[in-house]
Amino acid sequence: MPPISLGLSDDQRFALMKLRRNVADLMRSDRDDQYLLRWLRARNYDPEAAEKMLRASLQWREQWGVDRIMTEWEVPEVLEKYFPSGICGYDKGGAPVIVVPFAGLDIWGLLHSATRSDFIRMTIRTLEHLLKVAQEQKQKYNSTMAEVIAIIDMDGFSIRPYAWRPAGEAIIALIQMYEANYPEILKACYIINAPKVFSLAFSIVKPFLNDYTLRKICIYKNDPMKWKKALLENIDPDQLPAYFGGTMTDPGGDTRCTLKVKPGGRVPKTYYFKKIEKNGDDPFFNSSTTVVKKGDKLCLKFLVLEEGSLLKWEFSSEGHDIKFGIMRRDEEGSETTTVPIHRVNCHLAAETGTLPCSGPATYTVVFDNTYSYLRSKKLHYSIEVKPPANGVLECDSL
Repeated sequence: MPPISLGLSDDQRFALMKLRRNVADLMRSDRDDQYLLRWLRARNYDPEAAEKMLRASLQWREQWGVDRIMTEWEVPEVLEKYFPSGICGYDKGGAPVIVVPFAGLDIWGLLHSATRSDFIRMTIRTLEHLLKVAQEQKQKYNSTMAEVIAIIDMDGFSIRPYAWRPAGEAIIALIQMYEANYPEILKACYIINAPKVFSLAFSIVKPFLNDYTLRKICIYKNDPMKWKKALLENIDPDQLPAYFGGTMTDPGGDTRCTLKVKPGGRVPKTYYFKKIEKNGDDPFFNSSTTVVKKGDKLCLKFLVLEEGSLLKWEFSSEGHDIKFGIMRRDEEGSETTTVPIHRVNCHLAAETGTLPCSGPATYTVVFDNTYSYLRSKKLHYSIEVKPPANGVLECDSL
């Protein structure tokens, strides 16, 4: 095959040459110029920033044993059965198409049946398999990039499980892991059947997504005519399950092709850990400590789903005061101030309080240190959303 033209400008070519020289100690046969370009594009062709990102990622891979995860890690049975996703086919350019039936992700059940580390490893394993297939397709089609297409089906999505803080934190951790270690592998992402409340969830995760990822995400409401047309523009019908507008079915006629795309579903309680403390396994109920840097602020987002919920807080700082306030964002994206930003002498005594909430909405608790140009503030805080007296956030009610 003829060599692939990278189509770079002079400045981009110079940045690539500089990065190649700086990471010469890391290079091997599978880390070619196209591999280096992933990191450069993710850092706007800044070779120093790209090198820092690449070295940090390789250290992460070593810490998590990523290169051995396909062969040496034994997948827990509950994750093998109930982790929803699968490759259904390939787009017109040969990129693998992964389908994620997101409503089939029983986040409560999985995090009570498998450790958070294993949940992360399962995501890594899925990404590594996907990238391996993409690399094979790149060689087959002599493409410039190993890329993937993602279809995330939000049909049946409920935001309620993600009001449980460890669930939301787990999803954000996965997004941060993806952004830091798998740059520029996403060709396109179609989020389909997005309900109205999805905008609230997306507003929380959006700040953790890089611009180059956001540009490749297309969100469609529950309008099959529109999203099927968009999918078929890039994917041939025989590579797409009939449910998504293609012609593919399982031998039994299943239009969702669940033999290829695992649907997930409710995790049976028989998989749950034998001893689950009501709140003892939930870091949400424990206090946290952080440092709010000088000239900076800390923003913590909380999902509130029901009228009559209560946002409770207790916090203190060491040595100096800090500003505190709360903002509310509803489903329409309208923002209001519920607790005005004000200075609190929480270095003298712990500040406590409660706020009656209405939902669905996102409440953002703000610790503001932007007024201080000299001092960072060490902050201890505990914040939780209590459901109404008749509302119980347990697996049976999710």
